[in-house]
Amino acid sequence: MAKLSFLVGFGAGYVLGARAGRERYEQIRGLWSDAKDNPQLQGLAGMAQARADDVVSSVKSKMGRDAEPTGSAGARSTGTTTTPPATATSSPDVTALPVDPPPIA
Repeated sequence: MAKLSFLVGFGAGYVLGARAGRERYEQIRGLWSDAKDNPQLQGLAGMAQARADDVVSSVKSKMGRDAEPTGSAGARSTGTTTTPPATATSSPDVTALPVDPPPIA
């Protein structure tokens, strides 16, 4: 089902893009370039990245995976696998996240 949705979306985008032509493509490309260079948008992207990093580290710490990642240089493989003990995990605390993003002026 996901492949079908992707193919339908891709086909629709291709057809609409082909009808719009080169001028519209250049217009969209210019708008993207302007938006990408906008300092306010870059600030929002930085804040979103910082929040995502905080959530990931919070989830990792709640899961007890602050230690070295599996497969690090110091780890040896003995050919056996172990399953960590089952623990109750809770979802990350999203109440600290803002409800609405700051407005872009």
